[in-house]
Amino acid sequence: MQVTRNGAPVAVLGEPIRRGALLPKFTVTDAHGAYFTTAMMIGRPALISVVPDINTRVCSISTKKFNKEVDQFPGINFYTISTNPVTEQLNWCAAEGVTKMQMLSDSEGSFGRAMGLLVPESNVLVRSIFIIDANGKIRYEELVDEQTHEPDYDAALSFLETHFHD
Repeated sequence: MQVTRNGAPVAVLGEPIRRGALLPKFTVTDAHGAYFTTAMMIGRPALISVVPDINTRVCSISTKKFNKEVDQFPGINFYTISTNPVTEQLNWCAAEGVTKMQMLSDSEGSFGRAMGLLVPESNVLVRSIFIIDANGKIRYEELVDEQTHEPDYDAALSFLETHFHD
């Protein structure tokens, strides 16, 4: 996969996990500083929005956009994962009024390595969206090749509407 930032190639560690695969094993940290594992995502469908840095414009826009949509999908968990430390994520959420997205910190890179999304040079993740079913199977994926671009919100939300809405 070729990923760019402002048109310049970015080296990604490994190959991204694709649709049809099971979510690999990883451990991240939740807003309370507790470990959150792959097994904790299983049991309900989920939208996973992966952002490079919550404190940047596009990451902020995408997280706020999905936060607004959560109520339309009561049976779906919504997560945002970045490499920002928990304290940065909490400060950002407080400043931006984001209360519905569950923020997860991959500051150790476990998720990024397992998913093939870690950019080691800058210790950020490749902007992407994954939708998993209740068994942890990846049913939808979007890997944003130019990291300064926003993901296709409508496509992801339409997929949720079509495949998982009550």
